[in-house]
Amino acid sequence: MKKPNLLWILTDQQSFNMMSCAGNPYLSTPNMDYLAKKGVMFTQAYCGNPVCLPSRFSMFTGHYPGDVGLRSNEFRQEMEGLPEQLLADGFGTLLREAGYETVYGGKEHFPYMRAEDLGFTYLCEDEREELAEVCAGYLKSYDGEKPFAMVASFINPHDICLMAISDFASQCGEADQKIAELFHRETLSVKEAQKLPEGMHPDIFFETVCPPLPENYQPAPDEPEAVALLQEQRRFKKLAREQYTDRQWRLHRWAYARLTEQADRQIGVVLKALLDVGLWDDTVILFTSDHGDMDASHKMEHKTALYQECCHVPFVIKGLSDQAGVRREELVQNGTDCICTLLDYAGADRPGHLTGRSLREGVETGVWKEERDCVVIESEFGVAAVGRDYKYVRYSVGERAEQFYDLKKNPGETYNQLAEYEGSEALAGLKEAVNRHLAERQERAAGLKCT
Repeated sequence: MKKPNLLWILTDQQSFNMMSCAGNPYLSTPNMDYLAKKGVMFTQAYCGNPVCLPSRFSMFTGHYPGDVGLRSNEFRQEMEGLPEQLLADGFGTLLREAGYETVYGGKEHFPYMRAEDLGFTYLCEDEREELAEVCAGYLKSYDGEKPFAMVASFINPHDICLMAISDFASQCGEADQKIAELFHRETLSVKEAQKLPEGMHPDIFFETVCPPLPENYQPAPDEPEAVALLQEQRRFKKLAREQYTDRQWRLHRWAYARLTEQADRQIGVVLKALLDVGLWDDTVILFTSDHGDMDASHKMEHKTALYQECCHVPFVIKGLSDQAGVRREELVQNGTDCICTLLDYAGADRPGHLTGRSLREGVETGVWKEERDCVVIESEFGVAAVGRDYKYVRYSVGERAEQFYDLKKNPGETYNQLAEYEGSEALAGLKEAVNRHLAERQERAAGLKCT
């Protein structure tokens, strides 16, 4: 039996609710919606760490970032190199050994490695329209000799990062001023995304089409001190929280939606090419994002915090069976589960160090044999364990470091329910999951040798 082609589509900084198929009425994502209509949409998927580099490291190695001491984007300060076996067992290399032609286009952002080091031929450095066209061109010229495994890694809606950075550059330090200057294209992109519909008066815009403020707009009264420390790390974050008006926060949400729609259009170019050349039925498609954005919740933008907006991500698999338009609540850890799932579809060898789960059998048969109690999320300042209904957070710094949320009653994480649930099985189970993760992480780290 011929092996399926594999297409892994990544966006950057896209929260779960930033799809119209997730119920968001303030944007339109027809191509992401089409994938959900033709596949299985997981409504409880979480990233390994809610910031770019550690999350992408996790997705392409199957390891938690903490296994190698990676906590943030400042990897050169945290690491001295990568363990040899992580490169030897590169995701693309494993697929090549299984008979695949492996190609990668767009954003990488890995520590001490490139896509080529993982066993991919690099197609395109652009992360936008050119990437979409290059990927489409590859599909149109595909000869069918070997099954292909393609990664299409799009940058948006990540450009939203440049809104606060550019707005407050003059009040910030030299580093943030340089970022605003260096990332000229991204700055222009987010300024374009802020534009109001042509001819519409601002008052009409805010009354009719601009997204409202989120229900959890105000910072929690018992907010963990770690969140304030996070704001202090980069001055523009603190200034945005202190100085943005309600309308500016709403404009931030408007721009975030427009940037997400840009990514959706680019995804559509790739999907259309796949359909046009008749490869749709023979291709497994996995769509997800590396993390989300605070999007004005708790008067915050950017990522890194252990709130749902940062950690809860889209996750869709279009498989080979007739399972279509299905929504599942199985808990997914995209940092550990992506490559396990794709290696399973490829019939490739799975290295013994991988701890994630393959979702292939459930996607193809509709039968889910085992459910997780929770998944774990790491961050620069702590660890969280989240189940279907509850979430426990343990920050490593500051006051009010332990937080507990009933996600059914308190989905916006607007107040700490730790005392309310003291002694409950739900709290005890998630606490134990964090303890177990930290212990196992030490064991995994001890087994990895850095170069």
